[in-house]
Amino acid sequence: MTKQRLIPCALLLLAAAAVPCGALAGKPAASPAAQATAKTSAKTTTKSTAKPSTKKRTAAAAAATAAGGAAVARTVQGSTPYGERPEAMQMAADIAIRHDLPVDWVRETIAQARFLPQVPRLMTPAVQGTAKNWGVYRSRFVEPVRIRAGTRFWQANAAALARAEKQYGVPAEIIVGIIGVETIYGQQMGNFRVMDALATLSFDFPAAHPRAAARTEYFRGELEQFLRFTHRAGTDPFSLRGSYAGAMGMGQFMPSSWVKWAVDFDGDDRIDLFGSAADAIGSVANYFVAHGWKSGMPTHYPVIMQAQGADLAALLAPDILPQFTADEMAARGVQLPGDGAAHPGPLALVKLENGAQGQPLYIAGTENFYAITRYNWSSYYALSVIELGQEVAAAMGR
Repeated sequence: MTKQRLIPCALLLLAAAAVPCGALAGKPAASPAAQATAKTSAKTTTKSTAKPSTKKRTAAAAAATAAGGAAVARTVQGSTPYGERPEAMQMAADIAIRHDLPVDWVRETIAQARFLPQVPRLMTPAVQGTAKNWGVYRSRFVEPVRIRAGTRFWQANAAALARAEKQYGVPAEIIVGIIGVETIYGQQMGNFRVMDALATLSFDFPAAHPRAAARTEYFRGELEQFLRFTHRAGTDPFSLRGSYAGAMGMGQFMPSSWVKWAVDFDGDDRIDLFGSAADAIGSVANYFVAHGWKSGMPTHYPVIMQAQGADLAALLAPDILPQFTADEMAARGVQLPGDGAAHPGPLALVKLENGAQGQPLYIAGTENFYAITRYNWSSYYALSVIELGQEVAAAMGR
């Protein structure tokens, strides 16, 4: 059975751009860093941990909770160490009980995490009022540096990409597009200690965020998964670096995505999304299959727009969720030329703004377009992935 071993990054640069990963999720907007050192030097050895009895662990958990409850929180965000935060110590106790982990280890690990003041700022939504611009967004990702790096990546990993396409039905260019948008093929994987980032987002998520409560719960779940699988792998939680959201590796997988969908694709009996391009390739493909990818289906079609008023509003209401047949779209004034008119499945009318003055771009997204948005819930992201992959494929002469 493949072991869930984590490989710490050794050469890391400052994070620069935000692209949640899917392996968000929320999968996930890209947090940068440089590629890890050779896999042979990065292997970890699973540690055996003697575990106290359930009764003793429960008693220790209760003691940890009581100790945390005695702390008095200050008003300045991040001024109180997590070891003195009642909610942090309560969560440590709960995690230890749920996953049969040593409560002292969980408590001490959370207590050692540092508040990162830049992380809440990066999570705060942008000021409303600025028009989205597909042309500007595209230029950040579909550009010469990524295309050249993508060509080198494809050439170096052609066998793994071909095998992933055959096994999972996900085209090589889509996998190449994802890894290129996320980390420029492992060059920018993030320089935040994942433990610190997840602790900050679990206990100091920005209250001004419109979905603060839901996002706090999400990141607490990610912190729980991170603690669980680093302990089981015998990996120091503070050795792993990633994005400010806690995403890791070439494909920027969140901890829960790593646990559920990461695969050992190079056959070395361990999963290394930092240093093994093959593991990253197979894991991205596996993620898409788990989120509804259909082999052989296009991602989108061009459209001829005549829809207006109520018809246009009705077509745009489901956003990126495919709900209309080609005939239903045609009846409301959106024609799909060529193969699009015969598409057998549901479609979504996707609108991409081009600034306050530019004409928007409309496309008909298929279920595979929607599957890409499960990596990052953005139509702009999805189309950038697709078009970067297409440009790299063209540079490869495909």
